[in-house]
Amino acid sequence: MSSKNHIDVLVIGSGPGGYAAAFRAADLGRDVIIIDKDPTLGGVCLNRGCIPSKTLLHIAKVLEEADSLKKMGVSFTKPKIDIDAVRDWKSKVVTQLSGGIAQMAKARNVKTIQAEASFISNNEVELNSDSGKQILTFDHCIIAAGSSSSAIPGIPKDNENILTSKTALDLKKIPKKLLVIGGGYIGLEMGTVYSALGSSVSVAEFLPTLLPGADDDLVKPLARKLKKEFSNIHLSTKITKVEPAKPNGLSVTMEKDGSSINEKFDQVLVSVGRKPNTNKLGLENTKIKVDNFGFISVDKYQKTNIDNIYAIGDIAGNPMLAHKATHEGKVAAEVICGLPAAFDAKAIPAVIFTDPEIAWVGITEKEAKEKSIPYEKGEFPWAASGKSLALGRNEGRTKIIFDKDTKRTIGVGIVGPNAGDLISEGALAIEMGADAEDISLTIHPHPTLGETFANAAEVFEGTVTDLYIPKKKTG
Repeated sequence: MSSKNHIDVLVIGSGPGGYAAAFRAADLGRDVIIIDKDPTLGGVCLNRGCIPSKTLLHIAKVLEEADSLKKMGVSFTKPKIDIDAVRDWKSKVVTQLSGGIAQMAKARNVKTIQAEASFISNNEVELNSDSGKQILTFDHCIIAAGSSSSAIPGIPKDNENILTSKTALDLKKIPKKLLVIGGGYIGLEMGTVYSALGSSVSVAEFLPTLLPGADDDLVKPLARKLKKEFSNIHLSTKITKVEPAKPNGLSVTMEKDGSSINEKFDQVLVSVGRKPNTNKLGLENTKIKVDNFGFISVDKYQKTNIDNIYAIGDIAGNPMLAHKATHEGKVAAEVICGLPAAFDAKAIPAVIFTDPEIAWVGITEKEAKEKSIPYEKGEFPWAASGKSLALGRNEGRTKIIFDKDTKRTIGVGIVGPNAGDLISEGALAIEMGADAEDISLTIHPHPTLGETFANAAEVFEGTVTDLYIPKKKTG
């Protein structure tokens, strides 16, 4: 850092939200510093989350696709997996992207400091680094400190065989038997990776269903596939004890249906959600309001109750998604710079990058029923999609949820290959207020998976020709 001890805009955290906020503020002419405790920029998403996991999931998908070609008359010998080379490739992707962020920071004259930041007051922070401590005052601060993995009380933290979402990505070894505690998106994605690399994977989920936030009809195709690929899927199951086993590995005790199950695993991945990183920021030295879950309270301008301090991303509330953080970061920067910005997104898409992928945006059917929201839907099974059948995949489904009165799109759910890429059209439809006719009359290219979106609207409209739906009898 230069000799200055004062900065216009201070950003704490360099994840997707943090660097987006910093770069937008710099582009608008502000003097900006990013503080991050890690030596590389990009935060958890780039270095220990979204990017490395998706790199590994791509490998898993290719292995799966190669094996599935047997039914099409194409066979391969069993692939040889060089785990060191896999790890190197993952690291290369991460290094390339983090280096790109560093270059963009330099090009914008955004200064970066590796240190831990702790608030002293509403306008100053103490920076702790290997070079010592220093005080930095600011006009504006954007907190983008992210989140970290939640722990389960009673499970040892200092055992190398107890993995978190971070350490699981290190691929130090591929265990013969792996237990994943938690049937959410992180657990299932990492379970898919380890299964493809040769592990016998079991999942234990406390709730009665996998991916509790998603609609059951979207989860079912994935659940059917995972039942074949994983050794066991234990639902409505509580982990009561995890302890070292002799001569190595872990002994796990589970409670299910009133019975106790004990099983030995080589490693256990704890994946039971994430918590905001508010505990080490020195917020007690400020008047910043934090809710009962540890999230910093913000308004639609991403502003806290302190006029010059903003919060974005995971630390500012659910959903904990990188793309939400990026959008919020730009809003905060623009508000600081006097632009008429606000976070007013009608819908935020969510994607599970398993195989098949699951994606949804807006209102789910589950939510509509719980909140008594009047709705109607159109859905199209991919078993009637030429492109899906050409891929050897017929388990997919696209559904659109419409407002019962206006027929406008209020929710979209997709399960199948590349659902994460397809869901963007659903998000746009919600943001633009598209109704069923708008979608059905939009010409989509054939044969594609994207045309199933129009097909679903046609089903709702009663104009579909790729399915035969008997007319309802009246009178």
